[in-house]
Amino acid sequence: MREQIINFLPVWAVLLPIVSTIPLFIIEQKSAKLRDWFAVVISTLTFLLVLAMYSPIKNGQVIYLEYPRIFPPFGISFRVDFLGYVLALISSFVWLLCVIYSKEYMCNEHSCNRFYPFLLLSLGGCLGVVLTGDLFSLFLFFELMSLASYVLVVHEESPAAMKAGYKYLMLTLVGGLALFFGIVITFEVLGTVSFNNTVMFEVANGLAFTAFLSYLIGFGMKMGIFPLHVWLPDAHPVAPSPASALLSGIMLKTGAYGLLRVIYQIFGPALLLEANWHKILLVLAGITIFLGSAVAIAQTDLKRRLAYSSIGQMGYILLGMSLLTENALIGDIFHILSHAMMKSLLFLAAGIIIFKTGKKQIADLKGIGYEMPITMICFTVAALAMIGIPPFNGYVSKLLLSIGALDAGHSFYVLLLIISSLMNGVYYLPIIIAAFFGKGDSPKNKVPLFKEAAPAMLFPIVILAAFCLIFGLFPRNLALELSELAAKLLLGRG
Repeated sequence: MREQIINFLPVWAVLLPIVSTIPLFIIEQKSAKLRDWFAVVISTLTFLLVLAMYSPIKNGQVIYLEYPRIFPPFGISFRVDFLGYVLALISSFVWLLCVIYSKEYMCNEHSCNRFYPFLLLSLGGCLGVVLTGDLFSLFLFFELMSLASYVLVVHEESPAAMKAGYKYLMLTLVGGLALFFGIVITFEVLGTVSFNNTVMFEVANGLAFTAFLSYLIGFGMKMGIFPLHVWLPDAHPVAPSPASALLSGIMLKTGAYGLLRVIYQIFGPALLLEANWHKILLVLAGITIFLGSAVAIAQTDLKRRLAYSSIGQMGYILLGMSLLTENALIGDIFHILSHAMMKSLLFLAAGIIIFKTGKKQIADLKGIGYEMPITMICFTVAALAMIGIPPFNGYVSKLLLSIGALDAGHSFYVLLLIISSLMNGVYYLPIIIAAFFGKGDSPKNKVPLFKEAAPAMLFPIVILAAFCLIFGLFPRNLALELSELAAKLLLGRG
């Protein structure tokens, strides 16, 4: 049993961005510049609060704080272990970069006074999901994040945005009801919904299977796995690019986090193997991987192609947690971190292209690498990482997933990962080749006009590109070590 310590850091990290929306509403009425900087400061402080938890977590301690019976018979609890900390750290870090990016990107957008409060509200909800200590507390913050992010999806208020937002909202309500139903069954059977308790479902009966399916629907909807993915390719392209980056890079992972807790701490690998319920997850993972990659190839809109790519990547993550082997789980958690960096970078780079040129169609990006060299080099780094080409971080996670599949005796999934990587190359490499080797709109023998973005927009993508390289180039790094510790904790070996 790991030593538990009482610490208010997770409470402050979750509540700071939520409470800060109140003064932000007041500040934004007086000064847009002050509003922007206030959002940056709050995001920075939130990241520092999460960073401050590293010392006790590194020492093997678990941060725990409980407020019992606030909502009888449940309370609100906060619990930070390796897994929750890893997700909180990457979430708060990428969120900070996206808020910095938004200062420039949103300067000519409408309704910024609405955008920033809901951006911070979503941050608080997201951190609440990964820093809470029981399923009910997770559910409350999960719903807060989902409803707040709806406002980000419909920000443009165009017919397409409103239609996508309606679809997202309806599926969010369905997922929330399913999740709550699963929590009620869990409490009825186990008498607790706490992650701190080692008691799991012991019998694979009809009630347990109903709870399993309820969790799969509730968290699977947020992940965007087949067949619950239908909201994702519509919502991501219509949202502002910083919101798209967070939706795909961070918020999808809250669903993955929930499923990890359910699989390894509520049901347990032994029960899933005995009942063969893990095969349901494996089949859905295989379909999601192939579907997302195949449909992405057919997309001509840049952000829509990235959105379908996210579906395929969520299939990887579902696969990693479903194989129930240590290597697969390490690769799964590492891919959660890697995808947060890779896909956030891709959406932010796409946002720069749209912001500076207005071009959204892939066919219009010929020669853009000469106009926006920094942006396209960063885009290329993330794209190559997504394909799984060494020495980038995507290669490491796919290698670990492949080894995990072999450990589980499922060599078919190694072949699927290879095929999916080839498909990733089919829809990413033409963009890169056209950008650097294609002929743009500039007349012959005329140097293309330099259209690179402002430093506030370039800084986040350069940082993310650097991490995509660092976490793949060095065999031992913080992300991989934290992934290993989190995996061993879930498997009861840490």
